[in-house]
Amino acid sequence: MEVHRILTEDEIRILEDNGCIAQDWTSVYVSEDFSPLYIRNVNFYGDVFLGLFEKNIELSNGFLKHSGIRNATLNNVSIGDNCLIENIPNFISNYTIGEECCIINVCVMQTTDGATYGEGNMIPVLNEAGSGNVLLYCGLTSNIAALMVAHYNDREFVYALKKMIREDIDRRIPERSTIGDNVKIVNVMEMTNTNVSDNCEINGSCRLSDCTLYSGLEDSVYIGSGVICENTIIADGSAVLNGAKLYNCYVGESSQITNGFTAENSLFFANTFMGNGEACASLCGPFSISHHKSTLLIGGMYSFYNAGSATNYSNHAYKMGPIHYGILERGSKTASGSHVLFPATIGSFSVCLGKITTNPDTSSLPFSYVIGDGRNTYIVPCRNIISVGLYRDVSKWQRRDVRLLCSKKSLINYNWLNPFTINEIKQGKEILENLRDKISENKGFYNYKGCKISSNSLLRGISLYSMAIDMFIGKVLKTHKADELCGTTGAGIWHDLLGLLLPLVVEENIVSGVKNGFTDSVAFLIRRLKEGSDNYSNYLWAYTCDLIKTIYGIERLSESDIDNLVEKGEIAHKEWLNEIRKDAEKEYEMGDVEKGVLDNFISQLESDR
Repeated sequence: MEVHRILTEDEIRILEDNGCIAQDWTSVYVSEDFSPLYIRNVNFYGDVFLGLFEKNIELSNGFLKHSGIRNATLNNVSIGDNCLIENIPNFISNYTIGEECCIINVCVMQTTDGATYGEGNMIPVLNEAGSGNVLLYCGLTSNIAALMVAHYNDREFVYALKKMIREDIDRRIPERSTIGDNVKIVNVMEMTNTNVSDNCEINGSCRLSDCTLYSGLEDSVYIGSGVICENTIIADGSAVLNGAKLYNCYVGESSQITNGFTAENSLFFANTFMGNGEACASLCGPFSISHHKSTLLIGGMYSFYNAGSATNYSNHAYKMGPIHYGILERGSKTASGSHVLFPATIGSFSVCLGKITTNPDTSSLPFSYVIGDGRNTYIVPCRNIISVGLYRDVSKWQRRDVRLLCSKKSLINYNWLNPFTINEIKQGKEILENLRDKISENKGFYNYKGCKISSNSLLRGISLYSMAIDMFIGKVLKTHKADELCGTTGAGIWHDLLGLLLPLVVEENIVSGVKNGFTDSVAFLIRRLKEGSDNYSNYLWAYTCDLIKTIYGIERLSESDIDNLVEKGEIAHKEWLNEIRKDAEKEYEMGDVEKGVLDNFISQLESDR
């Protein structure tokens, strides 16, 4: 710890000659080698600690200015070495400022009683009118947020998890606001109860109140012009720009909120981009994307999601208030102008089109087109699995993960054919086969949970689901041997915790560990989740063996069994690529794509064979 001393009489005289005044000069403490030459027109109140001012600070490329304090009022402030602080019209009060910071044209910075810095606040996601179900804190991940929401009704788990998190917050939270080293804060109107980590930059924002900018050395946070943030945490290389407004939110892991986007009681994780539109009570997992001014995301859970322009969700089913919510499982999309009336659950990698008002649950019919006309909802099962859009999506997400290694806190599994989606596919195939077999007459449409499926779409869906299962089994078997031991953990039901794929039994063990006190810290919980992620390959093998047993009745795989199933998978994979090619050629024939673009895409398909 740096030792401070009181000012000498000569130093006080120089400071007074430089236009400085103090409520009590004996309450101003300075570093041993302090020089008063670069302190001008500063008013000191309370206990003030000053470092050295001996270096230049770079304001922009090639423009250097000597460190010092000019034209400011300081009250109970500690300032590290070589900071540049000037033109503070009101005051800086109750702040600890690190080294080599640049704070210019900031109207007011203060810490008040009851500061939370955005941590420890409970917010209601999904059910907009409900009680809080997610606890905000630095280090929150999409996986832990998903656990909180999924097990919200398990009071023992919720109590134990909240206790762990609050203990973690209590260990870290400072008595007053802190600014880290090498921070730049310029042209800001108000900063109240806001902690800022090293190397972050705030430039032109309107107001930050009870916020934390939390990041590591190389993944700093940037807050831009016109931004208002209240009770919000921005972390891990994220940016909030261009007039965005956030209230009771968490933004983390290289996410970007920009262009006037407004959000309340919402969470954004891992490469999410939100611009122009609005979110309320939304839980946005990895790669949630919304670009358009007329788009409203409300009361929903999303991941690997793309919102079309004028996408809208309604969480008022009738008159009991905004209590309803929906889930769009990983990889889902909404077309331009789409509207979904919640409650609703949309299966993985599906596309919503039109006005969907029948509250569908298509979780057992993934990869589908879900189409509404305002009265009826039509499902085209598994149609999206052979679309160019899906092929491009599943190829791009991992490449577009711009998080630094140190910032990859949310655990993400990028496999699109995985036990979670295959379970849905298997259920979908069985549902369609049962509909076909129970209603033998040649019907135009079949009814499934209030939705309509045409006869041709039903038969086509059975074929495509079968193709997907064969692709999955063949791909897994390519990496395993017949004599490889197959455990039991992984067989059966799996869950998707906003990017992290886990067998249900593993998730239940983690939840039980928290409830029973075996998992007694946030760090330990993160390790347990990481262990589950790291064991994916073993769980996957157990799941695949059980799937083969269920479908083909094969108890013990032989080399010939594996060869046959791998060949079947390769045939299915080639069929899939051929269907993707047809979809691309269809788009070209519509005149929307140049020949060179089509040729490049087909070359990519050929290299994937």
